[in-house]
Amino acid sequence: MESNSDKLVIFDTTLRDGEQSPGASMNVSEKLRIAKILEKLNVDVIEAGFPIASKGDFEAVFNISSNIKNSTICALARAMDKDIDAAGEAIKPAESSRIHTFIATSEIHMQKKLNMSKDEVVSQAIKSIKRIKKYTNDIEFSPEDAGRSEFDFLSRIIEKAIDAGANTINIPDTVGYNIPEQFGDLVKRLIHNVPNSDKAIFSVHCHNDLGLAVANSLSAVMNGARQVECTINGLGERAGNASLEEVVMTVKTRQDIFPCDTRINTKHIVPASKLVSSITGFPVQPNKAIVGANAFAHESGIHQDGVLKHRETYEIMKAQDVGWLENKLVLGKHSGRNALKTRLSEIGHEIKDSNELNILFKKFKDLADIKHEIYDDDLHSLISNSSSEESSLAYNLVNIRSISDSKSEPYSEIMLEKNNKSFESKSNGGGPVDAAFKAIEKIVGSNSKLQLYSVNNITDGTDSLGEVTVRIEKKGIIVNGIGSDTDIVIASAKAYLDAINKLNMKEKIVHPQLDHV
Repeated sequence: MESNSDKLVIFDTTLRDGEQSPGASMNVSEKLRIAKILEKLNVDVIEAGFPIASKGDFEAVFNISSNIKNSTICALARAMDKDIDAAGEAIKPAESSRIHTFIATSEIHMQKKLNMSKDEVVSQAIKSIKRIKKYTNDIEFSPEDAGRSEFDFLSRIIEKAIDAGANTINIPDTVGYNIPEQFGDLVKRLIHNVPNSDKAIFSVHCHNDLGLAVANSLSAVMNGARQVECTINGLGERAGNASLEEVVMTVKTRQDIFPCDTRINTKHIVPASKLVSSITGFPVQPNKAIVGANAFAHESGIHQDGVLKHRETYEIMKAQDVGWLENKLVLGKHSGRNALKTRLSEIGHEIKDSNELNILFKKFKDLADIKHEIYDDDLHSLISNSSSEESSLAYNLVNIRSISDSKSEPYSEIMLEKNNKSFESKSNGGGPVDAAFKAIEKIVGSNSKLQLYSVNNITDGTDSLGEVTVRIEKKGIIVNGIGSDTDIVIASAKAYLDAINKLNMKEKIVHPQLDHV
């Protein structure tokens, strides 16, 4: 397959590798919401999940395949028959589909993990690629841990994979070990050394363990790679993956250097970032490139003066080009159901039925009575809070009363509801939030360990919604909970309950740490 030398394919793996971040697991409806905004971004390939990993992963890939029309839907599979068959069934409804298979090629992985010889690894890869042809002709092959693999063997297995039918060859820096010059040279040498390299697009998948994922990816692009695997906000296990927004905007901004460009609609970058952050409970640091709150802020008087005189003195991109300054007032207390439904659809949430709309509309009206100006970020938070209340097995907050002053120990009274039954509790604590958590714990008895408590304001102003992220752990299961309210104690209680509900689901949304690229 001849590659288009001036097109850079963007392969987003937020829903697969991004979900492997501890606590970042998403349910099926949340994954579909993210997939829809990725489609608006014009992402070329959406890696929707790892179907063999769990029933939930299979359903998510199948659901996304059924609903996304303008992006290729990809499923991940180890080089094993059962994985490939599960992936093939999951992508059946897709208008454009791909299966991404992989097997380890580094000495340490082949010896210590697979217990396979080089010949056995090559044979397994060829067999798997041929099996994929039963389901799709768009086949991606990854030699796992390529960055630490022996070059001649890497060249050999890639040549055999292309002969077998792989038309995308992905070179993963699985453990984030490489540096830009080294990694770019590896890609260049492979393209030059593999006889049939012109029959495939070369891709890269870089991890950020040394903070070099984007740099390594771009070095590879400069040396012939024409697909980059990345995630929104650089989400991913350990230190994360290459950040989609940084890769895309670097290529777009430096067209004087890069010999290719993407088809990404960059105005959806910031909304996508906010949606992923809201769903996963992973806040974006203020100084994060492109999507951080300070990315286009100028504190220095010299910088402010320069920007006022001519923007390009200190800004190499327009904030509007990536979706900043688009979060204007969209709704108020007098807005109707149709206006709410329309705006929710525009930010990636399609209303399923009239009952769901009625529930969200009531929550919207309650919020509008407190906070008169409703922004997109408020709506994202409203949806995220509502999604955790869908199950009859979920605990819902009915009421909370907190007392805190400088001369007495803080105190909280809690009333929860679950499956139409009410529960009440009260507790003292080191602060009103601590007291609220202890009161909740008396009811739910999770015996979990609090790992993270984080508070962020969603929009500007003293009436802003406060968004709280809570991370809890129990027996190796890690989940994030998020909650928002104009009252931080209430937001905290909602976040803790959201985490508890995720922990207590019958089918826990836990991504098994299977072998991965």
